[in-house]
Amino acid sequence: MSETASYASKPEMSLGRLYDTGPSPTRNEFQRDRDRIIHSTAFRRLQHKTQVFLAHEGRHFRNRLTHTLEVSQIARSIARSLQLNEDLAEALALSHDLGHTPFGHAGERALHRAMHAYGGFDHNVQALRVVTLLENRYAEHDGLNLTWETLEGILKHNGPLLDAEGRPAGRYVEEGLPAGLDLIAIPADLRLSTYASLEAQVAAIADDIAYNAHDIDDALRAELVTLDDFLGVPMVGPIVAEVQALYPSIAVNRQTHEVQRRMITRSVEDVIRTSADNIAASGVQSAEDVRLAGRSLVTFSQPVGEAEKGLKHFLFTRVYRHGSVMEPVLESEAVVERLFARYMADPDMPGRWGKAGRAVEGERRARIIADFIAGMTDPYALDEHQRLFDARPDFR
Repeated sequence: MSETASYASKPEMSLGRLYDTGPSPTRNEFQRDRDRIIHSTAFRRLQHKTQVFLAHEGRHFRNRLTHTLEVSQIARSIARSLQLNEDLAEALALSHDLGHTPFGHAGERALHRAMHAYGGFDHNVQALRVVTLLENRYAEHDGLNLTWETLEGILKHNGPLLDAEGRPAGRYVEEGLPAGLDLIAIPADLRLSTYASLEAQVAAIADDIAYNAHDIDDALRAELVTLDDFLGVPMVGPIVAEVQALYPSIAVNRQTHEVQRRMITRSVEDVIRTSADNIAASGVQSAEDVRLAGRSLVTFSQPVGEAEKGLKHFLFTRVYRHGSVMEPVLESEAVVERLFARYMADPDMPGRWGKAGRAVEGERRARIIADFIAGMTDPYALDEHQRLFDARPDFR
């Protein structure tokens, strides 16, 4: 790796881990985090968790794992160009979805509703629970024992949870902070009112770039829209027109790939230019300066940011809320809600989960059940539904 800038995160200056591991002769601390994440059970489960389209729709649609790998590639490219720590950016990109439920955002919505009386469910907090508590592979401790910087980035890559006065900020304004944050064992205060590192900010915007591009590709593959439907859509429309003019005779799948790769490239280049200007204008000289900057420094330019909002609106109305998507979405939400209600009444969960659930009641039982359900893959959730209700939803 080339030399990083002064404002990049430095593995040798890490605030450390909860449990001392001693130095490694071959890897820095952020590389060790990345490797622990890749070898975790939760990471492998991502291959059987929905991104947008359920697995029955076809084998070539993105799942949480393929999405995560695309985010990782984009994050490394941006981090390298900005002279940030690629290893931390990669670790955060690889871990950003570890707390997601089966059936994508539908499962998360259902579990949040089911947990409403117990503090709700939040996938970023759940990812922290996964890496600090629920992964139980190591002989000497629970969790993956990641560095403070990785834990901070997992929780705060989308921005602070509190404002300067200590009030819930961003997505937490209406419902308050998610339950359970005070129960997570960490090596140092995560400072909920400050921004996370530039590497975490890179992972967050790489997530946006990846799913914008691949959701277009998947929507076209599912025949929910055509390329022509995108001609008037901000951000992607001019690229579609350009590709159709340059390659009018090639197959649509090739045109689609040209659109997708050009959109990723231009989005990445815009972020690099804009973020470099933001960083220079802010005057930050260290990772601590970044946390205290008062705003995200890794951003789209204003015109591209506005266009990206227009694209998201189009995808929401024409793809995510399309009838053929919503029908299985609603059924998958019902699966999660039925599982939760059944386990609350009778925690008939396999192995250690059932034992733990039967030993407690109320909020503590609900949190154990949420942990169990959130860790399920799509097929496993359907298997449990079949076992408990002698019925298997048909999403076709």
